[in-house]
Amino acid sequence: MTDTATRTTPINTADEVNALGIGLLVLRVGFGGLMAAYGAQKLFGWFNGMGWQATTDGFEAMGYNPGVVFGTLAGLSELVGGLLLVFGLFTPLAAAIVVGTMINAINVLWSGGLFPSDPSVTGFSSPLVYAIAAAALAFTGPGRFSLDAGRPWARQGVVWGAAAVGVAVVAAVLTLILKAAL
Repeated sequence: MTDTATRTTPINTADEVNALGIGLLVLRVGFGGLMAAYGAQKLFGWFNGMGWQATTDGFEAMGYNPGVVFGTLAGLSELVGGLLLVFGLFTPLAAAIVVGTMINAINVLWSGGLFPSDPSVTGFSSPLVYAIAAAALAFTGPGRFSLDAGRPWARQGVVWGAAAVGVAVVAAVLTLILKAAL
């Protein structure tokens, strides 16, 4: 009889290894695909998006001046970070890009609260969930079904996850400082 609640042995069966790899693949492709689609909305107007000009105008209205720089940077960050996650390529960097972008989205939506009672107000729960998912991938790595798997540049674990989150926080804070200063 095996008690899985007290298991101390590492994952070692082929089924467990494949299940972990498939789970990370599903997470990466689903989450990364959504992030890339958000970027494509901002940059190209795809998927019922606003397009580049409306995005840059919107960023200008939110106080991110110049809106052309910040709006383009946000769209590119979502698109590139999302695509890197989809493919499982340079995963800690991809996660840092997404987390940093989501910290700025949380900042913009902060006044709405986590769960606003007014349905016309947007809260920050969605970008928080996206930041959490990206941070989790920074720590776990992309899994065996990825372009990073088995490559010399592949990185994962506590140090790389913490480094990715740290880089994201620093980049987000610098962006917010620039927003306030410009």
